[in-house]
Amino acid sequence: MTETGEAVIVRRNVAKENSNQLGTSNDPENEPESETESKEIRLTLMEEVLLLGLKDREGYLSFWNDNVCYGLRGCILVELGLRNRIGLEPCGMRRKNVSSRNIVVKKYVPTGDSLLDEALKHINERKPLNTETWINYLSGETWNPVNLPLQLRNVRERIAKNLVENAFV
Repeated sequence: MTETGEAVIVRRNVAKENSNQLGTSNDPENEPESETESKEIRLTLMEEVLLLGLKDREGYLSFWNDNVCYGLRGCILVELGLRNRIGLEPCGMRRKNVSSRNIVVKKYVPTGDSLLDEALKHINERKPLNTETWINYLSGETWNPVNLPLQLRNVRERIAKNLVENAFV
């Protein structure tokens, strides 16, 4: 191992020992105020993308912007991944690339967000599929009528309603 690699390991170990000696724990009471303040005003990834896509003067998204539709569905999958509800299957011996690996449910526990819970329910009820396929199914872009019930409807409106209810807009 190189000298810099050993230095990094030593620094990590020293940092762990210092935190243990100081008696820090994972209690919410011991957290710095800046972290607790950020938790109070935490937006989901979908809400952040929707706010970025709003026209400043008009206050609405372009109705014809299909990229926002796919982007929001992708954000739903990313948010579920960040909350440790879904993940990618292991790459295995063949070393599949990320885009061809399937999405699997890690924990089927409600998140408290209706959109995320609905998407998690759909993913849990189906066989594992890759990310691109799930984005197409959730956006309703499929020629197979059997998969149309997987479409998440009124996503923009539901996200905007959450923003209004939480007094962000």
